[in-house]
Amino acid sequence: MVWSKTAFQTRDATQQIHSADINNSMIDIITTLAHEFRAQHKQLYMVGGTVRDVLLHRGESADADLATDAHPDEIKRLVAPTKPGAVVLVGERFGTVRLLYDANIVEITTFRTERYNPESRKPEVCFGTDLEEDLRRRDFTINALARDPLNGHIIDPFGGRRDLEAHILRAVGDEPDKRFDEDPLRLLRAVRFAAQLDFSLEAETRFSIARQANKLQKISRERIRDEMNKLLLSQHPAKGLDLLVELGLIEWIIPEVLELRGVSQQPQPRAATSKDVYAHVLRVVERSSPRMATRWSALLHDIAKPRTRTVEDHKVHFFGHEDVGAYMARDILKRLHFDRDFIESVSRIVRLHMRANAYLSDWTDGAVRRLMLDSNDDLHDLLDLSRADITSYRVDKVTRAVARVAELAERCQRLKEEAERVPLKSPLDGNELMQLFERGPGPWLRPIKEHLLSLVIDGVLAPDDKEEATKIARTLLAEQEKQD
Repeated sequence: MVWSKTAFQTRDATQQIHSADINNSMIDIITTLAHEFRAQHKQLYMVGGTVRDVLLHRGESADADLATDAHPDEIKRLVAPTKPGAVVLVGERFGTVRLLYDANIVEITTFRTERYNPESRKPEVCFGTDLEEDLRRRDFTINALARDPLNGHIIDPFGGRRDLEAHILRAVGDEPDKRFDEDPLRLLRAVRFAAQLDFSLEAETRFSIARQANKLQKISRERIRDEMNKLLLSQHPAKGLDLLVELGLIEWIIPEVLELRGVSQQPQPRAATSKDVYAHVLRVVERSSPRMATRWSALLHDIAKPRTRTVEDHKVHFFGHEDVGAYMARDILKRLHFDRDFIESVSRIVRLHMRANAYLSDWTDGAVRRLMLDSNDDLHDLLDLSRADITSYRVDKVTRAVARVAELAERCQRLKEEAERVPLKSPLDGNELMQLFERGPGPWLRPIKEHLLSLVIDGVLAPDDKEEATKIARTLLAEQEKQD
Protein backbone atom coordinates (compact mmCIF):
# COMPACT_ATOMS: atom_id res chain seq x y z
CA MET A 1 0.00 0.00 0.00
CA VAL A 2 1.34 3.46 -0.97
CA TRP A 3 -0.20 6.56 0.56
CA SER A 4 -1.29 9.17 -1.93
CA LYS A 5 -1.97 12.78 -0.98
CA THR A 6 -5.24 12.50 0.97
CA ALA A 7 -7.13 14.32 3.68
CA PHE A 8 -5.32 12.09 6.15
CA GLN A 9 -1.87 13.55 5.54
CA THR A 10 -0.41 17.00 5.22
CA ARG A 11 2.75 18.72 4.10
CA ASP A 12 2.05 21.76 6.31
CA ALA A 13 5.28 22.72 8.08
CA THR A 14 3.37 23.01 11.35
CA GLN A 15 2.58 19.31 11.11
CA GLN A 16 6.22 18.26 10.83
CA ILE A 17 8.03 16.67 13.74
CA HIS A 18 11.37 18.35 14.07
CA SER A 19 14.57 16.77 15.31
CA ALA A 20 14.39 18.87 18.48
CA ASP A 21 11.40 16.77 19.58
CA ILE A 22 13.24 13.44 19.42
CA ASN A 23 16.79 12.67 20.45
CA ASN A 24 19.16 12.64 17.50
CA SER A 25 20.31 9.05 17.90
CA MET A 26 16.69 7.88 17.83
CA ILE A 27 16.05 9.87 14.64
CA ASP A 28 19.01 8.18 12.98
CA ILE A 29 17.80 4.74 14.07
CA ILE A 30 14.23 5.28 12.85
CA THR A 31 15.37 6.76 9.52
CA THR A 32 17.79 3.89 8.92
CA LEU A 33 15.09 1.33 9.71
CA ALA A 34 12.62 3.10 7.40
CA HIS A 35 15.07 2.96 4.49
CA GLU A 36 15.70 -0.75 5.09
CA PHE A 37 11.96 -1.52 5.10
CA ARG A 38 11.22 0.68 2.11
CA ALA A 39 13.99 -1.01 0.09
CA GLN A 40 12.13 -4.29 0.61
CA HIS A 41 8.77 -2.68 -0.29
CA LYS A 42 7.54 -2.75 3.31
CA GLN A 43 5.81 0.06 5.16
CA LEU A 44 7.15 1.50 8.42
CA TYR A 45 5.52 4.32 10.37
CA MET A 46 5.97 6.01 13.70
CA VAL A 47 2.68 5.52 15.55
CA GLY A 48 0.68 6.16 18.69
CA GLY A 49 2.22 7.78 21.74
CA THR A 50 5.50 8.45 19.92
CA VAL A 51 3.74 10.78 17.47
CA ARG A 52 1.41 12.21 20.12
CA ASP A 53 4.18 13.15 22.52
CA VAL A 54 6.37 14.88 19.97
CA LEU A 55 3.40 16.82 18.61
CA LEU A 56 2.79 17.97 22.19
CA HIS A 57 6.51 18.76 22.58
CA ARG A 58 6.66 16.64 25.72
CA GLY A 59 10.44 16.28 25.53
CA GLU A 60 12.90 13.75 24.23
CA SER A 61 12.27 10.05 24.59
CA ALA A 62 14.56 7.03 24.37
CA ASP A 63 11.61 4.83 23.28
CA ALA A 64 9.78 4.71 19.96
CA ASP A 65 6.77 2.75 18.66
CA LEU A 66 6.67 1.83 14.99
CA ALA A 67 4.14 -0.14 12.92
CA THR A 68 4.61 -2.14 9.72
CA ASP A 69 2.90 -4.52 7.34
CA ALA A 70 5.83 -6.93 7.77
CA HIS A 71 5.28 -10.01 9.94
CA PRO A 72 7.52 -10.68 12.98
CA ASP A 73 9.86 -13.05 11.13
CA GLU A 74 10.24 -10.51 8.34
CA ILE A 75 10.85 -7.73 10.87
CA LYS A 76 13.73 -9.68 12.43
CA ARG A 77 15.26 -10.21 8.99
CA LEU A 78 14.82 -6.59 7.91
CA VAL A 79 16.38 -5.08 11.04
CA ALA A 80 19.45 -7.34 11.01
CA PRO A 81 21.58 -4.95 8.87
CA THR A 82 21.07 -2.18 11.46
CA LYS A 83 22.86 -4.35 14.06
CA PRO A 84 20.62 -3.87 17.12
CA GLY A 85 22.14 -4.88 20.44
CA ALA A 86 19.22 -7.22 21.09
CA VAL A 87 16.12 -8.42 19.24
CA VAL A 88 13.26 -9.66 21.41
CA LEU A 89 9.92 -11.06 20.26
CA VAL A 90 7.56 -9.55 22.86
CA GLY A 91 4.66 -11.83 21.96
CA GLU A 92 3.60 -13.66 18.85
CA ARG A 93 -0.04 -12.78 19.52
CA PHE A 94 0.75 -9.07 19.34
CA GLY A 95 3.39 -9.31 16.66
CA THR A 96 5.79 -6.95 18.46
CA VAL A 97 9.56 -7.06 18.07
CA ARG A 98 11.63 -5.02 20.53
CA LEU A 99 15.00 -3.70 19.41
CA LEU A 100 17.72 -2.33 21.68
CA TYR A 101 20.24 0.19 20.37
CA ASP A 102 22.37 1.17 23.36
CA ALA A 103 20.00 3.28 25.54
CA ASN A 104 17.32 3.50 22.83
CA ILE A 105 14.42 1.06 22.62
CA VAL A 106 12.40 0.63 19.43
CA GLU A 107 9.29 -1.55 19.24
CA ILE A 108 7.96 -2.55 15.83
CA THR A 109 4.48 -4.09 15.69
CA THR A 110 2.75 -5.69 12.73
CA PHE A 111 -0.46 -3.97 11.58
CA ARG A 112 -3.55 -5.55 13.09
CA THR A 113 -7.02 -6.03 11.67
CA GLU A 114 -10.20 -7.99 12.41
CA ARG A 115 -11.49 -11.14 10.75
CA TYR A 116 -15.13 -11.98 11.44
CA ASN A 117 -16.15 -15.53 12.23
CA PRO A 118 -19.94 -16.10 11.99
CA GLU A 119 -19.70 -18.70 14.76
CA SER A 120 -18.09 -16.28 17.22
CA ARG A 121 -19.56 -13.23 18.98
CA LYS A 122 -16.23 -11.39 18.76
CA PRO A 123 -14.03 -10.76 15.73
CA GLU A 124 -10.70 -12.52 15.55
CA VAL A 125 -7.69 -10.21 15.69
CA CYS A 126 -5.01 -11.01 13.15
CA PHE A 127 -2.14 -9.41 11.25
CA GLY A 128 -3.10 -6.86 8.62
CA THR A 129 -1.62 -4.90 5.74
CA ASP A 130 -3.48 -1.59 6.04
CA LEU A 131 -2.25 1.28 8.26
CA GLU A 132 -5.64 2.96 8.59
CA GLU A 133 -7.24 -0.31 9.69
CA ASP A 134 -4.53 -0.69 12.29
CA LEU A 135 -5.10 2.86 13.59
CA ARG A 136 -8.86 2.19 13.72
CA ARG A 137 -8.23 -0.48 16.38
CA ARG A 138 -6.36 1.88 18.72
CA ASP A 139 -7.89 3.29 21.88
CA PHE A 140 -8.05 7.09 21.52
CA THR A 141 -7.82 9.44 18.58
CA ILE A 142 -4.70 11.13 19.97
CA ASN A 143 -3.01 7.70 19.82
CA ALA A 144 -4.39 6.86 16.35
CA LEU A 145 -1.77 9.00 14.60
CA ALA A 146 1.09 7.92 12.36
CA ARG A 147 4.05 9.64 10.74
CA ASP A 148 6.12 8.64 7.76
CA PRO A 149 9.76 8.88 8.93
CA LEU A 150 11.07 9.56 5.43
CA ASN A 151 8.88 12.51 4.38
CA GLY A 152 7.37 13.73 7.66
CA HIS A 153 3.75 13.27 6.58
CA ILE A 154 1.24 12.95 9.44
CA ILE A 155 -1.51 10.35 8.88
CA ASP A 156 -4.57 11.28 10.92
CA PRO A 157 -7.75 9.48 9.78
CA PHE A 158 -9.72 10.01 13.02
CA GLY A 159 -9.10 13.63 13.98
CA GLY A 160 -6.44 13.01 16.57
CA ARG A 161 -4.56 16.22 15.76
CA ARG A 162 -7.77 18.23 16.27
CA ASP A 163 -8.36 16.57 19.64
CA LEU A 164 -4.76 17.21 20.67
CA GLU A 165 -5.20 20.90 19.99
CA ALA A 166 -8.51 20.94 21.90
CA HIS A 167 -7.07 18.91 24.80
CA ILE A 168 -9.78 16.28 24.44
CA LEU A 169 -9.55 12.54 24.95
CA ARG A 170 -11.93 10.72 22.59
CA ALA A 171 -12.31 7.00 21.84
CA VAL A 172 -11.63 6.05 18.23
CA GLY A 173 -14.72 5.57 16.07
CA ASP A 174 -18.43 6.03 16.70
CA GLU A 175 -18.74 3.22 19.27
CA PRO A 176 -16.63 3.92 22.38
CA ASP A 177 -18.19 0.88 24.09
CA LYS A 178 -16.50 -1.30 21.50
CA ARG A 179 -13.08 0.23 22.20
CA PHE A 180 -13.39 -0.50 25.92
CA ASP A 181 -14.84 -3.94 25.34
CA GLU A 182 -11.72 -4.87 23.35
CA ASP A 183 -9.59 -4.16 26.42
CA PRO A 184 -11.29 -2.93 29.63
CA LEU A 185 -7.94 -1.62 30.88
CA ARG A 186 -8.59 1.27 28.48
CA LEU A 187 -11.18 2.50 31.00
CA LEU A 188 -8.31 3.22 33.37
CA ARG A 189 -5.92 4.32 30.63
CA ALA A 190 -8.36 7.07 29.67
CA VAL A 191 -8.22 8.51 33.17
CA ARG A 192 -4.44 8.11 33.30
CA PHE A 193 -4.01 10.04 30.04
CA ALA A 194 -6.34 12.77 31.33
CA ALA A 195 -4.11 13.09 34.42
CA GLN A 196 -0.85 13.02 32.48
CA LEU A 197 -1.90 15.45 29.75
CA ASP A 198 -4.48 17.52 31.69
CA PHE A 199 -7.07 16.66 29.00
CA SER A 200 -10.86 16.48 29.28
CA LEU A 201 -12.87 13.38 28.42
CA GLU A 202 -15.18 13.73 25.42
CA ALA A 203 -18.82 13.31 26.51
CA GLU A 204 -19.63 9.98 24.81
CA THR A 205 -16.28 8.54 25.87
CA ARG A 206 -16.96 9.62 29.44
CA PHE A 207 -20.46 8.11 29.46
CA SER A 208 -19.12 4.87 28.04
CA ILE A 209 -16.47 4.59 30.79
CA ALA A 210 -19.07 5.14 33.51
CA ARG A 211 -21.41 2.55 31.93
CA GLN A 212 -18.72 -0.11 31.76
CA ALA A 213 -16.76 0.62 34.96
CA ASN A 214 -17.49 -2.82 36.39
CA LYS A 215 -15.58 -4.45 33.52
CA LEU A 216 -12.41 -3.33 35.25
CA GLN A 217 -12.81 -6.28 37.60
CA LYS A 218 -11.87 -8.56 34.69
CA ILE A 219 -8.39 -7.03 34.46
CA SER A 220 -5.39 -8.46 36.30
CA ARG A 221 -4.31 -6.63 39.43
CA GLU A 222 -0.81 -6.21 38.00
CA ARG A 223 -2.05 -4.26 34.97
CA ILE A 224 -4.25 -2.07 37.15
CA ARG A 225 -1.34 -1.49 39.53
CA ASP A 226 0.90 -0.33 36.68
CA GLU A 227 -1.71 2.13 35.41
CA MET A 228 -2.29 3.47 38.93
CA ASN A 229 1.44 4.04 39.30
CA LYS A 230 1.52 6.09 36.10
CA LEU A 231 -1.55 8.06 37.19
CA LEU A 232 -0.12 8.87 40.62
CA LEU A 233 3.21 9.94 39.11
CA SER A 234 1.51 12.23 36.59
CA GLN A 235 1.47 16.03 36.79
CA HIS A 236 -2.22 16.08 37.76
CA PRO A 237 -2.80 13.05 40.03
CA ALA A 238 -5.71 14.67 41.91
CA LYS A 239 -7.57 15.14 38.64
CA GLY A 240 -7.06 11.48 37.81
CA LEU A 241 -8.17 10.27 41.24
CA ASP A 242 -11.25 12.48 41.12
CA LEU A 243 -12.17 11.01 37.73
CA LEU A 244 -11.75 7.48 39.09
CA VAL A 245 -14.29 8.33 41.77
CA GLU A 246 -16.72 10.21 39.49
CA LEU A 247 -16.75 7.46 36.85
CA GLY A 248 -17.14 4.58 39.31
CA LEU A 249 -13.75 3.02 38.58
CA ILE A 250 -12.23 3.39 42.05
CA GLU A 251 -14.77 0.89 43.40
CA TRP A 252 -12.92 -1.83 41.48
CA ILE A 253 -9.43 -0.61 42.50
CA ILE A 254 -9.42 0.91 46.02
CA PRO A 255 -13.04 1.03 47.25
CA GLU A 256 -11.80 2.32 50.64
CA VAL A 257 -11.24 5.72 49.02
CA LEU A 258 -15.01 6.15 48.66
CA GLU A 259 -15.33 6.11 52.45
CA LEU A 260 -13.30 9.34 52.66
CA ARG A 261 -16.01 11.43 51.01
CA GLY A 262 -18.15 13.47 53.37
CA VAL A 263 -16.05 12.64 56.43
CA SER A 264 -15.56 16.02 58.08
CA GLN A 265 -12.55 16.93 60.17
CA GLN A 266 -14.68 19.40 62.14
CA PRO A 267 -17.61 18.60 64.49
CA GLN A 268 -19.95 21.00 62.67
CA PRO A 269 -18.43 21.79 59.28
CA ARG A 270 -19.21 25.00 57.51
CA ALA A 271 -19.62 24.39 53.82
CA ALA A 272 -17.57 27.43 52.81
CA THR A 273 -14.44 26.55 54.78
CA SER A 274 -14.48 22.87 55.66
CA LYS A 275 -12.62 20.20 53.70
CA ASP A 276 -13.68 16.59 54.05
CA VAL A 277 -10.99 13.94 54.32
CA TYR A 278 -11.33 13.10 50.61
CA ALA A 279 -10.61 16.68 49.52
CA HIS A 280 -7.69 16.86 51.95
CA VAL A 281 -6.17 13.64 50.61
CA LEU A 282 -6.40 14.88 47.01
CA ARG A 283 -4.53 18.05 47.97
CA VAL A 284 -1.84 16.09 49.81
CA VAL A 285 -1.32 13.82 46.79
CA GLU A 286 -1.07 16.85 44.50
CA ARG A 287 1.43 18.58 46.81
CA SER A 288 3.69 15.56 47.33
CA SER A 289 6.78 14.82 45.25
CA PRO A 290 6.28 12.51 42.24
CA ARG A 291 7.98 9.49 43.78
CA MET A 292 6.16 6.19 44.01
CA ALA A 293 6.33 5.67 47.78
CA THR A 294 5.50 9.31 48.52
CA ARG A 295 2.45 9.46 46.25
CA TRP A 296 1.04 6.13 47.48
CA SER A 297 1.66 7.17 51.10
CA ALA A 298 -0.09 10.48 50.44
CA LEU A 299 -3.11 8.65 49.00
CA LEU A 300 -3.32 6.19 51.89
CA HIS A 301 -2.08 8.21 54.89
CA ASP A 302 -5.61 9.04 56.12
CA ILE A 303 -7.37 5.99 54.68
CA ALA A 304 -8.49 4.88 58.17
CA LYS A 305 -9.97 8.20 59.30
CA PRO A 306 -13.58 7.24 58.43
CA ARG A 307 -13.25 4.10 60.58
CA THR A 308 -11.68 5.88 63.58
CA ARG A 309 -13.63 9.16 63.71
CA THR A 310 -15.08 10.15 67.08
CA VAL A 311 -16.42 13.42 68.52
CA GLU A 312 -15.67 14.28 72.16
CA ASP A 313 -16.33 17.65 73.80
CA HIS A 314 -17.16 19.16 70.41
CA LYS A 315 -13.80 18.07 69.00
CA VAL A 316 -13.19 15.55 66.24
CA HIS A 317 -10.63 12.82 66.88
CA PHE A 318 -9.17 10.07 64.73
CA PHE A 319 -7.42 8.13 67.47
CA GLY A 320 -5.03 5.53 66.13
CA HIS A 321 -5.89 6.17 62.49
CA GLU A 322 -2.20 5.95 61.59
CA ASP A 323 -1.91 2.43 63.00
CA VAL A 324 -5.18 1.21 61.48
CA GLY A 325 -4.21 2.96 58.26
CA ALA A 326 -0.88 1.12 58.11
CA TYR A 327 -2.73 -2.22 58.19
CA MET A 328 -5.23 -1.03 55.58
CA ALA A 329 -2.43 0.25 53.34
CA ARG A 330 -0.72 -3.13 53.57
CA ASP A 331 -3.92 -4.93 52.56
CA ILE A 332 -4.64 -2.55 49.67
CA LEU A 333 -1.13 -2.83 48.24
CA LYS A 334 -1.15 -6.60 48.62
CA ARG A 335 -4.36 -6.75 46.60
CA LEU A 336 -2.59 -4.83 43.85
CA HIS A 337 0.36 -7.26 43.99
CA PHE A 338 3.08 -4.80 44.97
CA ASP A 339 6.33 -6.34 46.19
CA ARG A 340 6.94 -6.85 49.89
CA ASP A 341 9.57 -4.10 50.30
CA PHE A 342 7.33 -1.46 48.75
CA ILE A 343 4.37 -2.53 50.89
CA GLU A 344 6.50 -2.29 54.03
CA SER A 345 7.79 1.15 53.07
CA VAL A 346 4.36 2.66 52.44
CA SER A 347 2.77 1.08 55.52
CA ARG A 348 5.71 2.32 57.62
CA ILE A 349 5.32 5.88 56.33
CA VAL A 350 1.56 5.79 57.00
CA ARG A 351 2.17 4.52 60.53
CA LEU A 352 4.79 7.20 61.30
CA HIS A 353 3.25 10.23 59.60
CA MET A 354 1.56 11.54 62.75
CA ARG A 355 4.84 11.36 64.68
CA ALA A 356 6.58 13.42 62.02
CA ASN A 357 3.68 15.89 61.99
CA ALA A 358 3.86 16.21 65.80
CA TYR A 359 7.49 17.37 65.82
CA LEU A 360 8.29 20.38 68.04
CA SER A 361 11.53 22.25 68.62
CA ASP A 362 11.82 20.92 72.19
CA TRP A 363 12.18 17.33 71.01
CA THR A 364 15.38 15.77 72.33
CA ASP A 365 18.00 14.51 69.92
CA GLY A 366 17.10 11.05 71.16
CA ALA A 367 13.48 11.48 70.04
CA VAL A 368 14.63 12.62 66.60
CA ARG A 369 17.07 9.70 66.37
CA ARG A 370 14.28 7.26 67.21
CA LEU A 371 12.12 8.68 64.42
CA MET A 372 15.06 8.32 62.05
CA LEU A 373 15.70 4.73 63.11
CA ASP A 374 12.02 3.75 62.96
CA SER A 375 11.60 5.27 59.48
CA ASN A 376 14.69 3.42 58.25
CA ASP A 377 15.31 4.25 54.56
CA ASP A 378 11.93 5.96 54.23
CA LEU A 379 12.82 9.16 56.13
CA HIS A 380 13.01 11.26 52.96
CA ASP A 381 9.54 10.17 51.84
CA LEU A 382 8.17 10.58 55.38
CA LEU A 383 9.38 14.19 55.58
CA ASP A 384 8.05 14.82 52.08
CA LEU A 385 4.62 13.58 53.17
CA SER A 386 4.79 15.78 56.27
CA ARG A 387 5.37 18.84 54.06
CA ALA A 388 2.56 17.87 51.70
CA ASP A 389 0.20 17.27 54.63
CA ILE A 390 0.07 21.02 55.30
CA THR A 391 -3.14 21.95 53.46
CA SER A 392 -4.49 24.80 55.59
CA TYR A 393 -5.74 27.93 53.83
CA ARG A 394 -4.29 30.10 56.63
CA VAL A 395 -0.95 31.56 55.51
CA ASP A 396 0.41 31.95 59.06
CA LYS A 397 -0.37 28.32 59.90
CA VAL A 398 1.24 27.07 56.71
CA THR A 399 4.34 29.20 57.31
CA ARG A 400 4.82 27.80 60.81
CA ALA A 401 4.27 24.23 59.66
CA VAL A 402 6.71 24.52 56.76
CA ALA A 403 9.34 25.93 59.14
CA ARG A 404 8.69 23.05 61.54
CA VAL A 405 9.30 20.39 58.87
CA ALA A 406 12.38 22.25 57.63
CA GLU A 407 13.79 22.30 61.16
CA LEU A 408 13.13 18.57 61.60
CA ALA A 409 14.84 17.83 58.29
CA GLU A 410 17.85 19.92 59.32
CA ARG A 411 18.15 18.13 62.66
CA CYS A 412 17.89 14.75 60.96
CA GLN A 413 20.70 15.70 58.60
CA ARG A 414 22.90 16.94 61.45
CA LEU A 415 22.33 13.80 63.52
CA LYS A 416 22.97 11.63 60.48
CA GLU A 417 26.34 13.33 59.94
CA GLU A 418 27.18 12.87 63.64
CA ALA A 419 26.28 9.18 63.46
CA GLU A 420 28.56 8.77 60.45
CA ARG A 421 31.44 10.18 62.51
CA VAL A 422 30.55 8.30 65.70
CA PRO A 423 28.26 5.32 64.92
CA LEU A 424 25.39 4.70 67.33
CA LYS A 425 26.23 1.43 69.04
CA SER A 426 26.31 -0.01 72.51
CA PRO A 427 29.66 0.53 74.32
CA LEU A 428 29.62 -3.21 75.07
CA ASP A 429 28.81 -5.75 72.37
CA GLY A 430 27.54 -9.26 73.02
CA ASN A 431 30.99 -10.85 73.26
CA GLU A 432 32.16 -8.24 75.75
CA LEU A 433 29.08 -8.74 77.90
CA MET A 434 29.50 -12.53 77.93
CA GLN A 435 33.18 -12.13 78.86
CA LEU A 436 32.33 -9.59 81.58
CA PHE A 437 29.83 -11.87 83.31
CA GLU A 438 31.52 -15.14 82.33
CA ARG A 439 28.25 -16.39 80.86
CA GLY A 440 27.34 -17.93 77.55
CA PRO A 441 24.69 -16.69 75.12
CA GLY A 442 21.09 -16.75 76.30
CA PRO A 443 17.90 -14.72 76.83
CA TRP A 444 19.63 -12.59 79.48
CA LEU A 445 21.85 -10.93 76.87
CA ARG A 446 19.44 -9.18 74.50
CA PRO A 447 17.62 -6.92 77.05
CA ILE A 448 20.96 -5.58 78.33
CA LYS A 449 22.27 -4.85 74.82
CA GLU A 450 19.02 -3.15 73.78
CA HIS A 451 18.92 -1.03 76.95
CA LEU A 452 22.52 0.15 76.49
CA LEU A 453 21.84 1.04 72.84
CA SER A 454 18.66 2.86 73.87
CA LEU A 455 20.66 5.01 76.28
CA VAL A 456 23.12 5.85 73.50
CA ILE A 457 20.27 6.82 71.16
CA ASP A 458 18.81 9.08 73.86
CA GLY A 459 22.18 10.73 74.41
CA VAL A 460 22.42 9.54 78.03
CA LEU A 461 25.36 7.22 77.41
CA ALA A 462 28.35 7.85 75.13
CA PRO A 463 29.07 5.11 72.58
CA ASP A 464 32.61 4.70 73.95
CA ASP A 465 31.83 4.90 77.68
CA LYS A 466 32.55 1.28 78.61
CA GLU A 467 33.00 2.05 82.31
CA GLU A 468 29.52 3.51 82.75
CA ALA A 469 28.04 0.83 80.49
CA THR A 470 29.59 -1.86 82.74
CA LYS A 471 27.97 -0.36 85.85
CA ILE A 472 24.56 -0.20 84.11
CA ALA A 473 24.90 -3.76 82.81
CA ARG A 474 25.71 -5.11 86.29
CA THR A 475 22.64 -3.38 87.74
CA LEU A 476 20.41 -4.76 84.95
CA LEU A 477 21.67 -8.31 85.37
CA ALA A 478 21.18 -8.13 89.13
CA GLU A 479 17.56 -7.06 88.61
CA GLN A 480 17.05 -9.92 86.15
CA GLU A 481 18.36 -12.45 88.67
CA LYS A 482 16.05 -11.09 91.39
CA GLN A 483 13.04 -11.53 89.10
CA ASP A 484 14.14 -15.08 88.28
